[in-house]
Amino acid sequence: MLKIGLTGGIASGKSMVAARLRELGAVLVDADAIARDVVEPGTPGLAAVVRAFGPEILDAGGRLDRPRLGAVVFGDPAAREELNGIVHPLVRAQAAEVIAAAPRDAVVVQDIPLLVETGQESSFHLVVVVDAPEATRVRRMVEHRGMTEDEARARMAAQASRDVRLAAADVVLDNSGTPKEVRDAVGRLWEERLLPFARNIGEARVADRSGGPVLAEHDPGWRRQAARLSARLKLAAPDDILAVDHIGSTAVPGLDAKNVIDMQLAVRDLDTADRIAPLLAQAGFPAWPGILLDSPKPGRPEPAAWSKRLHGNADPGRPVNVHVRVAGSPGWRFALCFRDWLMAEPHALAAYLAEKRRLAALHAAELTTAGYAGAKEPWFTEIAYPGMERWAGSSGWQPPSYESGSVPGAGPGTAQS
Repeated sequence: MLKIGLTGGIASGKSMVAARLRELGAVLVDADAIARDVVEPGTPGLAAVVRAFGPEILDAGGRLDRPRLGAVVFGDPAAREELNGIVHPLVRAQAAEVIAAAPRDAVVVQDIPLLVETGQESSFHLVVVVDAPEATRVRRMVEHRGMTEDEARARMAAQASRDVRLAAADVVLDNSGTPKEVRDAVGRLWEERLLPFARNIGEARVADRSGGPVLAEHDPGWRRQAARLSARLKLAAPDDILAVDHIGSTAVPGLDAKNVIDMQLAVRDLDTADRIAPLLAQAGFPAWPGILLDSPKPGRPEPAAWSKRLHGNADPGRPVNVHVRVAGSPGWRFALCFRDWLMAEPHALAAYLAEKRRLAALHAAELTTAGYAGAKEPWFTEIAYPGMERWAGSSGWQPPSYESGSVPGAGPGTAQS
């Protein structure tokens, strides 16, 4: 089952996107509709709202007077928080029942206006944000909802800012144009990303990748994407994952990289890695087949100590490698020290960048990145390993130490949150 969180600011056009996804075959869970259901007359939800805000928020027929309640809570953050504390748990419980009844191969879209405000981003395989400029949204509320401009802006101010919402997005659907344009964009998203993603999850298969080593300039957005991935990975097995770190070239500012994000999961032992593999697959990160070894470095020849498990992303729109390593193992330490060395030493970063560019050019015509990756090993062994060890000794660098069941605070370049 593929779980999509759909959100957007008021008057962004989220409902139109939700309706189109339902037309295409998604199971739609509408938080607004459920929120109305849980405060119908005779429900415990309505009784709780009346206790909190008084009987004057009911109309003559005993139903919730939404405009009157809205006037109370939208200008009062404390009142809004109290209302949310009543309604949101009821909405989540009813949504869970709908999801549990959906087919196992379904694409389930949860339409949640306050998804970001309630911190639910990591509960989904993808977060889709419907976006439109603030001026456009104000105009829509004035023209179609009969609000004044001040009322429209007050409603917008009661939600997360546009920047915060966009920062939480895996996919942004621009709805500043015509309805046809956004409907067409939803159709492309469905065919090119959501359906393949759902199939890959169902088959526990990593999304197909092809092509040679194409390097891109460093993208600051990689770090934000890694933070979202980190939260989802931790949630997959919170009692067994000691830490999640953003490693590899995309974690190092100023370094060109293939557009593949590398994450490292620290676990207590490889039995744990194997036991949580199905949980990672359900979260969208199935295992690559086989037991893999990192390349042992000089002075650390014991092959078994460099064992790891490697997972990838089922999402065809975001290539990811997830390296599951034992905390304290040589490979775990190397990944962290190498990243931090490059971040701390400009000459090391420049040398590695030059080598990456040289090898990418040599292997540019190949259909996979295997040759490029293998060709880097001599540089890692002869240049990187001794250089980073000297730096670690002179700087006093030490890897993190994990107490049982704890997750340390984020270090340089980590994606912990």
